Amino acid sequence: MSLPRSVADILREHVTLEVESIDRMYLNVYVPGLQYESGVAAFFRKHRWQPFASSALMNPISKAFVAAIHAFVEAEKVPLITFEKGQRKDDVMAERLRRFTAPGGVVFVGRAQEKTVIFRTEKRHNPGTGAPYPWLVRSTAMVNHFYGYAVDRDFGPFFLKFGTYFPYNAKLCLNGHEYVKRQLAQRGIAHEALDNGLLSCADPQRGQALCDVTYDLRRLRLYGLIERQPKHHRYRVTDAGLRLALFLPRVWARTVRPGLATVMPDVAPNDLPLRRAFARVEEAMDDWCAQAKLVA
Repeated sequence: MSLPRSVADILREHVTLEVESIDRMYLNVYVPGLQYESGVAAFFRKHRWQPFASSALMNPISKAFVAAIHAFVEAEKVPLITFEKGQRKDDVMAERLRRFTAPGGVVFVGRAQEKTVIFRTEKRHNPGTGAPYPWLVRSTAMVNHFYGYAVDRDFGPFFLKFGTYFPYNAKLCLNGHEYVKRQLAQRGIAHEALDNGLLSCADPQRGQALCDVTYDLRRLRLYGLIERQPKHHRYRVTDAGLRLALFLPRVWARTVRPGLATVMPDVAPNDLPLRRAFARVEEAMDDWCAQAKLVA
């Protein structure tokens, strides 16, 4: 008589290697002060010393940025590929990567039109005098993006995507599995690689230890210190995470450091510039906590 078995039971008997690792990790690259209208206006008026802020001031910067990318492509003899509509960029990278023999470097630069956040100028009128004046507003538009597909000796394949219109936000994409495969190879640990993972590893514990390097983000999320923003690949610090970030420096300042001074009284303090800088930061944090009536 045979008893019914679940799929999990059947698969458990055929699993030869099980590791946990971060797959793809997207990192947003941007200047926080250039993500809102008043910050952009301050950039052009206070940093660029312009009498007023206008989107017309962005055009020369964009042209210079695009010209620099083309100059790099020409100087380094890097292929420049225009992605077609519906074309999978990963497939293009996989095909090019098979012919790429260098230990690291830029494989190719891709170009595609995508929607992104921009700032444009609209005409407004003074309600009292009726005089027109320019006003920056946040909007979206289809603009060219450049993808720099490259290979790093430690992290493996990755790409860095830049928008070609102000404020030139970027996105960096890494793959935790590729990182682990590179680290195993550098350490001479025999393994059989899959396209996006491992089939076998001669030292599974060492392999998992390498995976844990890329696994910290998930653990922070499981502990409730960060949370993923809806419909985004970015994370934000939770209230608990912020409280912990404020609490740990207070533990050091009020418990660990005085305790070390008690058990090791003969150790003279090292009055280095960095130490004095940290002391000033701690004093500022104490003042801020006192003003905000926070208890660490």
